Amino acid sequence: MPDVRPLNRTKYNITKHRFSELYNFCLQYKEWKDELKYKTDTVKSIEISELPKGEGEAGNPTQELALRRMELEKKCKLVEETAMAAGGVELYPYIMKAVTEEGITYRYLSMIMNISCSKNTYYERRKKFYWLMDKKKE
Repeated sequence: MPDVRPLNRTKYNITKHRFSELYNFCLQYKEWKDELKYKTDTVKSIEISELPKGEGEAGNPTQELALRRMELEKKCKLVEETAMAAGGVELYPYIMKAVTEEGITYRYLSMIMNISCSKNTYYERRKKFYWLMDKKKE
C-alpha cells in the first residue's frame, strides 16, 4: 500500500490488516471487469472447465462460468454501490478511481480530473468508503 495510509483505528475501528484487505479487495475491481468482459464463452474459459472435480462429478462448464460471472458481478456491484454511498453522484467517479487504482492522489484528481471538492472533503469521503466497505463485507 504505497500511497494510502490505514484509517484511524480509534475513529473507524478498522485494523491496519483489515484496511489492507479492503484496499486490496477493491484494487481487483478492474481485473473482475476484464474477466466479465472477456470470459463469456465456456470453450475459451479453460481454467473453469479444467477445475478438478470430485469423484463421479461430471462438471458443467456453462454453469461454472455463470456462477463465476455472478460472483464477479456481485463484487463489482459492492464496490460501485459503496462508492456511490460514500461519494454521492458528484464524487462517485473520483472515489471509484481512487479505490480501484493504485497511486491516485487528490493532486491527480484535482489536476487531471478536475475534482469538484476540497482535499479534506475528498479524504473524508474516501475514508467513509472504506468504513462502509468494512461494514458491508462483514
